[in-house]
Amino acid sequence: MRASRIGLAAGLGILFLAGAAHAAGDAAAGKTVFENQCAACHTTEVGKNGFGPSLAGVAGRKSGSLAGYTYSAAMANSNLTWDAATLDQFLASSTTKVPGTSMPVAIADATARANLIAYLATLAGAPAAAAAPAPPPTPLPAGPTSDELLHSATDTQGWLYASKDYTGGRYVALNQINAGNAHTLRAACIYRSSTTGSLQTSPLVYKGILYFTIDNVTVAIDATTCREKWTNTWDLKTTPLSKSNRGAAIANGRLVRGTPDGYLIALNMANGALLWSQKIADPNMSQYLSMPPLIYGDTIIYGPAGADWGEKGWIGAFNLETGERIWKFNLIPDADEPGADSWKDPAARAHGGGSLWTPLALDAAKGVLYIPVGNPAPDFFGAARPGDNLYTNSLVALDVKTGKLLWYHQFGPNDVNDRDLSQVSPLFSATVKGNARNLVTVSGKDGLLRVFDRDTHEQLYELPITTRTGVEEKPTVAGVHGCPGLLGGMEWNGPAYSPTAKTLYVATVDWCGTFTKLPNPPAFALNAHYYGGAVTPDPRDQARGWLYAIDAASGTVRWHQQWPTPLLAAVTATAGGVLFTGDLDNNFLAIDAANGKTLYKFNTGGSIGGGVLTYAIGGKQYVATTSGVVSGFFGGTGAATIVVFTLP
Repeated sequence: MRASRIGLAAGLGILFLAGAAHAAGDAAAGKTVFENQCAACHTTEVGKNGFGPSLAGVAGRKSGSLAGYTYSAAMANSNLTWDAATLDQFLASSTTKVPGTSMPVAIADATARANLIAYLATLAGAPAAAAAPAPPPTPLPAGPTSDELLHSATDTQGWLYASKDYTGGRYVALNQINAGNAHTLRAACIYRSSTTGSLQTSPLVYKGILYFTIDNVTVAIDATTCREKWTNTWDLKTTPLSKSNRGAAIANGRLVRGTPDGYLIALNMANGALLWSQKIADPNMSQYLSMPPLIYGDTIIYGPAGADWGEKGWIGAFNLETGERIWKFNLIPDADEPGADSWKDPAARAHGGGSLWTPLALDAAKGVLYIPVGNPAPDFFGAARPGDNLYTNSLVALDVKTGKLLWYHQFGPNDVNDRDLSQVSPLFSATVKGNARNLVTVSGKDGLLRVFDRDTHEQLYELPITTRTGVEEKPTVAGVHGCPGLLGGMEWNGPAYSPTAKTLYVATVDWCGTFTKLPNPPAFALNAHYYGGAVTPDPRDQARGWLYAIDAASGTVRWHQQWPTPLLAAVTATAGGVLFTGDLDNNFLAIDAANGKTLYKFNTGGSIGGGVLTYAIGGKQYVATTSGVVSGFFGGTGAATIVVFTLP
């Protein structure tokens, strides 16, 4: 409760113009309620706090903002304004209104709440003071520089991109933790956020600070002690379609991320202060922002999600210093663009889908950007959009500087089973039958892993990485069973590649379902799923996961294990011969890369479906994992948490 201090008249106005549903109470009776319920912790004197903040001038104040009082993180980040409606909800159940608050309040009687609110409206705050000169902005810290980002694959002290580096290798040349000692790992520290929400983020580490996102919140903590450095909560301007967020990007002192309501924002890495915001997407255009950005030089690469709501997808480049757009490529072509004729009904392109929701990959030496494009819309009803539906379910290669199309390959024309292409990494080079080749790994929710030659565009091999049955079956009104189901195959975290073992490590979801379609084509409706059918998943207790080790050049499976839960978390490979990952049974896992044996597991208290990373600080190797609720589809348990491990 801080921000502007208002006088009695303004306070009464804000409180009682909040809505007719909150009728004025009896202030005199409310004073008695205050003395009985609130006075033990709060004063009504300006400038004098008790256990809780002074309630003088509380009417109309912003939550967590009274100068001179230290709030809990939950209150500081709740973004409430204390009008009559909000006060009534908070007083009825404080922990429901502000989960994680250290102030438990529950006044069941509505009349008592109304009387108390009326009394609080009479408490004037301090008179307005002359505005003090604004302090100078905190200087931007140095780095990560373009050179550091270009060489992040060999960096052992940081984790500078969502999938470690531009190639998406998810490999770190550290061996202090190895197959011989990983069983002695111990939790070094735990950061537990008071923010509720799904945790699919890929954390970043630079100069000893770990940065991560939870929905519309961004947090920076010490990467060895878990002590919070700063928190930024983006104030949503409108109701988003989805709040899920999979991470940020960092460069030149700036942290860049998308927000659920369609803004691309840049924060000062030193203190989380907002540097700029640009609205680039809109829920009213069936869009939200969830993917981790890629920053190359002074350019941010980004695009929206929202295919399941009927967006028209695109990807763009934006200036790092200002957020202004540099170029745009339509993933659902306009009428005069190549690929438009793959939509036989031109009207279908207006809501054709083509989400971006997972990391991109970049061949920085050649300036080629690789993009995984998601499913077409409407889901499950291909007759509503006849044709191949470019560029959905495609690997698209663009010139990173201009956005010009270089080549593409579509893996699922006119997809009706929501089997997105989700990953176009790692990029790697290998000798195949005596020839050096530059390769790209391609995988998705269809449960296949493919390796393509980046120069000739030839597919070297493909192999199943989860159960695949009934894959050619299309949804019917009566329903058909197929594997993978809606949630199967490769999700938002891609494979890892070890250049020392020349092996791809792949974690997937094995979950089947029954696909149905509507008897008639669906009508598009704003802010509603654009579905022409549905998928009924098999019982949750039948959902499994797979962990594979695959010879990267030949596609030969070295070993594989079925897991008792879906595997959604990132897999990180190391020079120590250890894989780090996690599962939905709350386990952080260290696994022997040679044979798949579990070397160490730790119950984090929450499900693991986001990033898992390793880095060295002060000569000591650490491993950090996300932990908490994963999503509405996959469920999960636990508050949003970061757990950091190291050797004793």
